[in-house]
This record gives sequence, structure tokens and C-alpha cells, in this order.
Amino acid sequence: MRHFITLLRNELWKLLINPSTYIAAFLFLLIMGFLFQLILLDYASDPKEENPSITFFRLFFLPVFFMVPLLTMKSVAEERATGTIETLMTTPVTATEVILSKFCAGYLYYALLWTFTGSFHILFYSFVQEDSLFDPYPIIGGYAYVAVSGGLFLSLGIFASALTRSQLIAGIVSFSLVFGFIVVGSFLDELALPWIDQPRWVEILANHTDVLQHMRDFSSGIIDTRAIVLYGSCSLAFLFLSILILEYREGGC
Repeated sequence: MRHFITLLRNELWKLLINPSTYIAAFLFLLIMGFLFQLILLDYASDPKEENPSITFFRLFFLPVFFMVPLLTMKSVAEERATGTIETLMTTPVTATEVILSKFCAGYLYYALLWTFTGSFHILFYSFVQEDSLFDPYPIIGGYAYVAVSGGLFLSLGIFASALTRSQLIAGIVSFSLVFGFIVVGSFLDELALPWIDQPRWVEILANHTDVLQHMRDFSSGIIDTRAIVLYGSCSLAFLFLSILILEYREGGC
């Protein structure tokens, strides 16, 4: 891992000089700001017991669907299409360093974008100034879930990019994997046919993979360690698979 910092610095520099980085950031903050405004307008017209911040975090999957493919589809696929990955792999660097540097750069940028949304909550509570509305635990739990789940979603994107040299295909595969994990994982127990008895293991698996329920728990201030283990182990698994793919395809096999 001697060259990891150098590769990470290079990946971050490529993000900083790429115009699409700023376009993606603008679109992300625009969409999240618009969603937060709609939540506040709905809350003002019809006050609810649920904190507006909780509702905001429960819509986390909307930007994830387009942000993860945008951040990861170029990571390996572009370098493979332009031939730079072959040159890179002939230098004294390992596939592990390459994959981890791309993952960490994307994760840092992803985390930075979500950090900027913290200004929405700061502005809201500074203007409202009602202690009854302010509850830090949903905000802490919401951002904790974003941090934990972001690792998995970005590892899925890196894995999709490692499979192909086409950015378009990598983006589609990345979107499909993220969509499948969020939607299929959340409604796994409802996908069984009504006339077929559902095995017990399906119900147990559905409880562990219910992404929307995980966010509801975290945004309510309930930190579920089972979800942390799930996202952490799956992130490591897909990063490991990405490393194996890169080593196999660029190792001359």
C-alpha cells in the first residue's frame, strides 16, 4: 500500500478539474434543497408529529440512484477504454491500491456532498428557533446511515465499472445494482407469490436487507449494528471482487 496516497491524490485531483464534478454537485444540492423545501411547505400547511429532518433522510435513495453511477461509472471503465489502465498496471502498484484509491476518492466526494446538506438543517432551526422541533438524534442517525450505506453503494458502482470498458454499460449496471439492493431488498418478503408458503429464511433475510427500514431506524435515532455489519461486509465483498476482476483482466489472463 505504499502508492495508495499518491493514487488517491491523483484521483481527487481528477475530480477537482473535471467540470462534471461541479455539475453533479450542483444538481445534487439543487434536488436535495428542493426536496427539503417541499417537506417544509408540507409541514407548514399540515403540521405533523414527525420531525422534518426525519422525512428528509427517508428520501435519501432519490439522489443515490443517479449520484452513484455518475461518481463511479468512469472509475475503471474509462481507463480501460482509453488504455491507461494497462499502463498503470505495469507500474509498481497493485490492483488493491488502484481500486481502493478510486473507491476512497468517490466516497470522500459523496460524503462531502451530503455534508453540505447539513446547512439545510442549520438554516431551518436557526430561523424557526423552536426547541420543541430541534432533535439532534435523527440528524446524527441520518448522517450515520448515509455514511455507512454510502460505502456499499459506491462499492457496487466500482464493481460495475470494473466489469466493462463502456461507461454507459457501467452506469446502467451500477444503477441496476443499487436499485435492486434498495428496492428488491426492501420488498423481498412481498415478492413471493401469494399462493406459495414463504420459507422462514426469506422472512429473516428480508428483515436484514430492508434498506428503507434501516433508514427509518437510523433517522429515528436507533443505531442497528446488524445493518452496519451488513453494509460493511457487502462493501468489502464487492471491493474484493473488483480487485479480482482487475487483476484477472489486466494481468494477462
